[in-house]
Amino acid sequence: MVTNDPLPPGSWEGDPERLKALLDAVLVIEAYLDLPMVLQRIVDSATSLAGARYGALGVLDTDRKHLSAFYTSGISEEHVRLIGDLPSGKGILGVLISDPRPVRIADLSRDPRSSGFPANHPEMRSFLGVPVRVRGDVFGNLYLAEKVGAAEFTVADQEIIVALSRAAGIAVDNARLHGYLRELSLAQDRERIARDLHDTVVQRLFATGLSLQSLVRRAPNSEVAERLEAAVDDLDDTITQIRSTIFALGKERVDRGGLRSEVMTLALGSAPSLGFEPRIELRGEIDSVSDPGLCEHVVAALREALSNVARHARASSAEVIVDVSDTEMLLMVVDDGIGVAGTAPRPGGQGVVNLARRAELLGGEMTLSDLSGRGACGTELVWRVPLRVNETP
Repeated sequence: MVTNDPLPPGSWEGDPERLKALLDAVLVIEAYLDLPMVLQRIVDSATSLAGARYGALGVLDTDRKHLSAFYTSGISEEHVRLIGDLPSGKGILGVLISDPRPVRIADLSRDPRSSGFPANHPEMRSFLGVPVRVRGDVFGNLYLAEKVGAAEFTVADQEIIVALSRAAGIAVDNARLHGYLRELSLAQDRERIARDLHDTVVQRLFATGLSLQSLVRRAPNSEVAERLEAAVDDLDDTITQIRSTIFALGKERVDRGGLRSEVMTLALGSAPSLGFEPRIELRGEIDSVSDPGLCEHVVAALREALSNVARHARASSAEVIVDVSDTEMLLMVVDDGIGVAGTAPRPGGQGVVNLARRAELLGGEMTLSDLSGRGACGTELVWRVPLRVNETP
């Protein structure tokens, strides 16, 4: 049996126990503000409410055509590793992506749209799928399988998961807003720190440098003069580094346009797919890169790199570095995942091939390195292209 037709209301509302269970689940979901944790709580609650043995929440990518992250319930992390790469959204999972309406299936093995299961995947027959919408857009889909104690999921199961999905959409939106406000607060702190550095630290270092420079002419011998000049040079280098930091701190604002803002928004927005927020380090005058074509390439390269980490790395942390010099734009994404063999793309790594081609198109290069040769775990992706930074007024 397959259905995505509207259901008659009231099939579970008369059951006080299920109503209480739904309210408890909503309260649990809304108690968390960290987005990855919210998503895990949603799938755990849905699995329990529907009486399913297995549950999953698939998060859609930015194009809303494929799955970029998968949160599971009822299956161990070790078993997930044995299954291998996360699903991208084919077969029955793809049905909800192309047609985001609830779906109930009595036996997956008899459904012509099913593409089967990979090796080490548990057997699943009964299925219930429900989309999760945030502000009207489909954010992801809930997938529930193997109804416990029955041959298939019921109308009441579908209705209660639809009700949960509405609350889940609000919880996801709240977590996103919390993340935005947290980043905005950090941006305000950065501006305050930058102002203090400029008004106090730099001015004192500059004054100290002038004082030392005035003593060079009075030095009793050449050795003392050389040491004083070396100290002045060190102070000049320190002032230059602090000013670079001030520039970066003042620019890192989520509400500011330009490449810096796009990089920050994309990197922070990748948290649901990655399962954690990546560390972001921005160096140089990034917003002085005004070529819209180049900016588009950089953002696309970062999106592909983060998607690759989410799909294949099984990482617990990642770092994004964007560095602009006078001659080059460098993008680096480093994760602590399973790594790759040498510099070969990961299996199914067409995205990595596209990254290399995109860099070559701009006269640059892309390298993918396994960190095991450096005594560490994970992968380092370096994408660099030449540029000429426009002067800013």
